[in-house]
Amino acid sequence: MVQFFPSRTVALAIGSFAVHWYGIMYLLAFLLTFFLVRILQKQRGLSLSGDEWSSLLTWGVIGVILGGRLGYVLFYEPAYFLQHPLEIPAIWRGGMSSHGGFIGVTALLFYAIRKRGLSFLAVADILVVPVAIGLSFGRIGNFINQELYGTVTTLPWGIAIPEVEGLRHPTQLYAVAKDVLIALLCCLYLYRSRPPVPGRGLALFFMLYGALRFLLEYLRVQAHGLTDLGVLTLSRGQLLTIPLFLAGIALWIWARRREA
Repeated sequence: MVQFFPSRTVALAIGSFAVHWYGIMYLLAFLLTFFLVRILQKQRGLSLSGDEWSSLLTWGVIGVILGGRLGYVLFYEPAYFLQHPLEIPAIWRGGMSSHGGFIGVTALLFYAIRKRGLSFLAVADILVVPVAIGLSFGRIGNFINQELYGTVTTLPWGIAIPEVEGLRHPTQLYAVAKDVLIALLCCLYLYRSRPPVPGRGLALFFMLYGALRFLLEYLRVQAHGLTDLGVLTLSRGQLLTIPLFLAGIALWIWARRREA
């Protein structure tokens, strides 16, 4: 039996098989990436064929899924998954970490790109644009699922979440705007940086994502508690974002010195 939209989180069900909105968003993100990289690659002097990009992006898909899931397991729910290890592969139940996804996709793409004798930094400068847009697709999935919502607000655009008290900040949509802004700024830098400095596009992405995600965390409901550092009380997401921002600063400086 085929059912369309049987629940908020599921777009299509065929018997016991379900196609989740979150999975559809991931698929759209990867298709968009395949389309955009072939246009953007000229800005870094690359001329990879469709098959070559397909191979690289396959590694990227594996890195995002493995890194995102393992990042969630290790960064957010290690105690739970230690007791329920068989649930670790069950990504269809939700639970992905963007920080873990960054680590996974960087590691596997570095291997795949260097294996082909290409410049990792040049390719990464191109990829950050569709990656940022892809992240926005993931947040649309969060909005459809009504998860990762914000704190109580009296603003007119507050949203109602079933079985949750009060109107809430639509932090998923704030995150969509954040990721689209990052994509636009990284694309603008890609086209206007002359002469190009490989690595600075990636550095810009890290800095923008780190700073904006840090600020957005103040409006999100924190399901995993806060960490008191004495001077500051930070969420898990903020703690994981600080190294990303610092890595962006370090890469920005190093890339220029490398070219000098």
